[in-house]
Amino acid sequence: MPADLIVTIVRHGNTFDAGEPPRRIGARTDLPLVASGVAQARALGAAFAGETFDRVLAAPLQRTRATAEAMLADRTGAPDLSTADWLTEIDHGPDEGQREEDVLARIGHAALDAWDSAARAPDGWIVDAERRLSGWRALWAQGAGRVLIVTSNGAARFAVLSDAGLQRQAAALPSLKLRTGAYGTIVREAGVLRLLGWDQRP
Repeated sequence: MPADLIVTIVRHGNTFDAGEPPRRIGARTDLPLVASGVAQARALGAAFAGETFDRVLAAPLQRTRATAEAMLADRTGAPDLSTADWLTEIDHGPDEGQREEDVLARIGHAALDAWDSAARAPDGWIVDAERRLSGWRALWAQGAGRVLIVTSNGAARFAVLSDAGLQRQAAALPSLKLRTGAYGTIVREAGVLRLLGWDQRP
């Protein structure tokens, strides 16, 4: 039976230039895309040029909205972009804006591994997991169609944790992370959710 719901989940493009030390950027830091991030968004747009989306939903931060807009820039008749707060990146608490090496010094590798493998948040991070899981579950329950979601790394991982079947499929993944400019695909077939791919780049 063909899929009646196809959801493409995209992480926004780069917000740091090459050579710039990476920092933990979350809900309180609304950075724009850098040039390479815009290029990533355009590459995603080209990769999905043959697809028609019935709905486009993004987190309200400028990096997610700009990625969605760049992906759809050359399309005619694309649906209007809607925003949803439950897709906004998490708040990294005391680690917000800190360099990755300083974050690791505070929380340790084990805590970061737990976040990347099971979305168990380190001490001090504000995740609001239930609100995010509820948002994804409401999406899975909607009518048929093709949906484009543009969000952030911390929010995207809850897509595969929002359903027991998806959790079993995601157990084979090396990480729940999406790299910048990467995407995953989840489909619904006869009421069952299936993970088609995760952390793929064009």
